[in-house]
Amino acid sequence: MTDPILKTVTPVSHDLGAFTVHRAVPQQACRSVGPFVFVDEFGPSTLDIGTGMDVRPHPHIGLSTVTYLLEGAIEHRDLLGSRQVITPGAVNLMTAGRGIVHSERSPADERAAGPRLFGTQTWLALPDGQENIDPAFESIASKDLPIVADGGSQARIIMGTLWGETAPTTCHIETINADIELAPDGKMPVDADVAERAVMLLAGDASIDGIALDPLKLVVLRPGAAAVLSSRDGGRVFLLGGEPVGKRHVWWNFVHSSRDRIEQAKEDWRDGKFPRVPGDEAEYIPLPDRPKTVSYP
Repeated sequence: MTDPILKTVTPVSHDLGAFTVHRAVPQQACRSVGPFVFVDEFGPSTLDIGTGMDVRPHPHIGLSTVTYLLEGAIEHRDLLGSRQVITPGAVNLMTAGRGIVHSERSPADERAAGPRLFGTQTWLALPDGQENIDPAFESIASKDLPIVADGGSQARIIMGTLWGETAPTTCHIETINADIELAPDGKMPVDADVAERAVMLLAGDASIDGIALDPLKLVVLRPGAAAVLSSRDGGRVFLLGGEPVGKRHVWWNFVHSSRDRIEQAKEDWRDGKFPRVPGDEAEYIPLPDRPKTVSYP
């Protein structure tokens, strides 16, 4: 049997005080998986009562962000006037295109109880010809995402087509993304029809073709290799992948094939030319001199 694993990527941990973010992509060892140029996992964490997550308004260009929660809630606002509280099992897809500004904060009722945070946020680079499309936002309720069952295991399809079912979430390029819940002694095959794929163990235990997955490490699979996920006591696995988009420049929150476009976005944010977020106008994140998180090549 061919080893289905191409490489394993250990995430970089960022301590944000109340919770820790584990960033698997981008790194030197793995710049992207399909269109995914940014893969974060956070939690599970419980914040102090009266506190919350507060990501002040900030800009993006040239990408889509996908937020998916296993626990907790996050309120999204953006310059389009969108206001949406995301809850577990739902998907928030924000397409930045030529430019968007948004904020992410814990809702008031979560703050009162002590917010729980456990989930993922990914960025997908927009393909050539679509990097400068109009910004957009959509939220897909958990009940509207297809679920595929295999014995006692099941998978919620977040984006794309998997196991013969298609999520209603907008895809600008071939994309797959799923939340797989493996039952004790359960199994789930991994589709091999897309160019690039990776899995990450979020909770419990899981193996792929008998090879144990380490928690939160991103396991990139060999192209075309058929593989089966399994679990002894039950586990939660995040699957992502799709068609790669080609070389992209990444600086802070900006992703684009053109360095000049990124320089223009930096200048526009520094000079206050991006519109404000309705209902969240008082604060913003200033343009950093040198991003601490993402900058390449």
